[in-house]
Parts: sequence; structure tokens; C-alpha cells
Amino acid sequence: MSDEPIEAAVERFLEETESTLDSYDEGYADADATLSVIRTHIDELAAAVDDEGPE
Repeated sequence: MSDEPIEAAVERFLEETESTLDSYDEGYADADATLSVIRTHIDELAAAVDDEGPE
């Protein structure tokens, strides 16, 4: 995600997080797996924000 603009990174984060939560809601993943995936999405978003730097 580090090469995409912050707006795209946020949009991707929201889409992937929603998809992860949908999988949990539908019973395809347990809570631990869901939180692990969401933490990965958070780390990726944080890296994109750090790469963007101050304007």
C-alpha cells in the first residue's frame, strides 16, 4: 500500500476490513482470525500514512 495515495489507502482499508468482518459475520472465520487480519490492515494503513508524511 505504500505507493498509493492516502485516500486510496483508506478506501482499501475500509473495503478489506468490511470484507473481513463480513466473513466473520457469515461464520467463515473465528474472532481471533478476524482480529489478526484487521490488525494487518491497520498496520498497512499506518505504513501508508507514515509514507505519506507531513504535507
